[in-house]
Amino acid sequence: MSPELISILVLVVVFVIATTRSVNMGALAFAAAFGVGTLVADLDADGIFAGFPGDLFVVLVGVTYLFAIARANGTTDWLVHAAVRLVRGRVALIPWVMFALTGALTAIGAVSPAAVAIVAPVALSFATRYSISPLLMGTMVVHGAQAGGFSPISIYGSIVNGIVEREKLPGSEIGLFLASLVANLLIAAVLFAVLGGRKLWARGAVAPEDGGVPGKGAASAGTGTGSGADTGTGGTGTGTGGEGTGTGTGGTAPAAVAVRPEQETGGAEGTGIRLNPARIATLVALVALVVAVLGFDLDAGLTAVTLAVVLSTAWPDDSRRAVGEIAWSTVLLICGVLTYVGVLEEMGTITWAGEGVGGIGVPLLAAVLLCYIGAVVSAFASSVGIMGALIPLAVPFLAQGEIGAVGMVAALAVSATVVDVSPFSTNGALVLAAAPDVDRDRFFRQLMIYGGIVVAAVPVLAWLVLVVPGFG
Repeated sequence: MSPELISILVLVVVFVIATTRSVNMGALAFAAAFGVGTLVADLDADGIFAGFPGDLFVVLVGVTYLFAIARANGTTDWLVHAAVRLVRGRVALIPWVMFALTGALTAIGAVSPAAVAIVAPVALSFATRYSISPLLMGTMVVHGAQAGGFSPISIYGSIVNGIVEREKLPGSEIGLFLASLVANLLIAAVLFAVLGGRKLWARGAVAPEDGGVPGKGAASAGTGTGSGADTGTGGTGTGTGGEGTGTGTGGTAPAAVAVRPEQETGGAEGTGIRLNPARIATLVALVALVVAVLGFDLDAGLTAVTLAVVLSTAWPDDSRRAVGEIAWSTVLLICGVLTYVGVLEEMGTITWAGEGVGGIGVPLLAAVLLCYIGAVVSAFASSVGIMGALIPLAVPFLAQGEIGAVGMVAALAVSATVVDVSPFSTNGALVLAAAPDVDRDRFFRQLMIYGGIVVAAVPVLAWLVLVVPGFG
């Protein structure tokens, strides 16, 4: 048995044990990286740790630390009420506002994880207070980031268009952008309909003081106070706590995530939130984070940690519990899995799989398999990195002229980025870490189920729409 095949089988075993025995997958992945790296790939400790995502570790810790402080001093509550006022109490519009905001940030040059890191904590705080499905809100944020992610001036767009130019392939910058925009917009519309969007419209307008209760004259939103134990793999899963829940219905659609019963979603404490020095300073820090990341290209994680330390020093009482609220279990999970993926890359497993597909004699079949490889690998690793590897692998059969290069590149781009809702990807991990007062294990499973659905469905749809017609 080849070393590459052994490494893939070990990854499958990690998934099975984590799912059936409730062991942190990150810890298992670290053990697997040690075993496979040492015994199979003949790597030393430095070679194994080369795959450790130090930048992602700092982003996860820094951003969740900063926003834990913002939650502790009431800044996120103030932002939530401001968002309600912005849309005149129409709670159903908020997921679309978050979708558009992250899309605009990535379209003008923000790295997708940076945009998600900025928007997700505020969006998910809003979801908790107003009993919107955190799964709906989190996925709308991620898909919004990917919708704008391939504009001609964006990071992803610039990289992919540069690869296309370097490989001397025909390209279309606008076509690439529109393919990603339309794909993510359609997915967002389906999610909104399935995960409770229609009930949010029926809820009508709410006032910030209502805590999510339908406003005067508004239709009732349907309440849910069940246990929320359904994982959403059949039937209906309904959120717990608060009034008016998002619901996932039918098929294998993930259900709404239940907030913890002890979490208040309304009441007197949400009334008349005013700005004080700590909240003003926190708002300034959040604006500074945006400016530093977008304007000066500074690292989001290091900037967030620095700003959090400044706030903690000035107001230690407000931020005393913030370190404990950092999503350490999520950090372990993501860093462990990505370290193992780094071992796979180091020993050539990713290249081995891609070359095996590229050698298939049927171009259309090779195209759909490359889309699936891009989707599966990107669910755990760098989307841009896998596109950089797969586009060159597609060059031999693109040169035969049976497949349009523009459509193939667009299909690869959509397949490799739309799966960033996976909890193992940077964006999915940020959403998981940012969600306040949820059953985090259940939310992780739901993101994983939804990510699996996306991985299974989107590549073949992108192939049918963009590759089979022969665009380019």
